[in-house]
Amino acid sequence: MKVGLIGAGRIGAFHAKNLVSLEGVSSLSIVDVDSGRSERVAKEVGARALPDVSSLLAEVEAVVIAAATDVHAELISASAEAGLPIFCEKPISLDLDSTASVLAAVEESGVPLQIGFQRRFDPGYVEARRLHKSGELGRLYAARLATHDPEPAHDAYIRASGGLFRDMMVHDFDILRWTTGMEVVEVYAAGDALTGNEAFPNIGDVDTAAALLTLEGGAVAVITGVRHDPLGYDVRMELFGSRESVVAGTGGKEPLRALDGDAEGGSTPRHQHFMDRFESAYRDELAAF
Repeated sequence: MKVGLIGAGRIGAFHAKNLVSLEGVSSLSIVDVDSGRSERVAKEVGARALPDVSSLLAEVEAVVIAAATDVHAELISASAEAGLPIFCEKPISLDLDSTASVLAAVEESGVPLQIGFQRRFDPGYVEARRLHKSGELGRLYAARLATHDPEPAHDAYIRASGGLFRDMMVHDFDILRWTTGMEVVEVYAAGDALTGNEAFPNIGDVDTAAALLTLEGGAVAVITGVRHDPLGYDVRMELFGSRESVVAGTGGKEPLRALDGDAEGGSTPRHQHFMDRFESAYRDELAAF
């Protein structure tokens, strides 16, 4: 399959390396608003850089969108109009009306659309979903999820991201519903800008937040999102049921210093980046696409 990649930034460059390694990809074409960046990434992975989106859509058989969040909607719509299967990084859009409009266009076109929620392909989360669906976990009482970045992204990304809840914690909202099969019926959230990075309060965003979610049936979930964790990249989910309690994300590389027991206090290298923590999941989600 001839695949086109739109966006050659941090995640785009990572997707490029994975795409050229997949057996089903016969060629990869890349376009980016920064032509120098697309040419550089294309050279690194053995792909071809194209001048613009229109030329890319005319030459490929499927599209992977890894551009800035605020252009996802228009790129999905253009790809659907071209009749191309679409993989797009989250979110679809920054508001509900635009999201609904894009989804209507995709449905009318009949093309498949996959949104990049890579945690669905991580073995720990997959097993948690299986345990819940099979009944082995029992009745779900509570869930606890955390997403903590090692440091904030650059200011330009922060301004275009849509904010902590839509950019970061959207992964937690998605994986909670995917794992449990339950919808959220009530939400309470709070947050503030605590890291000292002025980019957040300047745009009305927060860098530290928590959400309390009530699921159908009464189970509760607590989610924390933090833009700065001095020890590394920390993503975990705990499920507490009537028969068992389980956790995904504590494989020995979590950036936490244990203060009791026989823990060695961080002798194992800790995850420092989301591409480190979910390397295989990112590859598997593209293979599934």
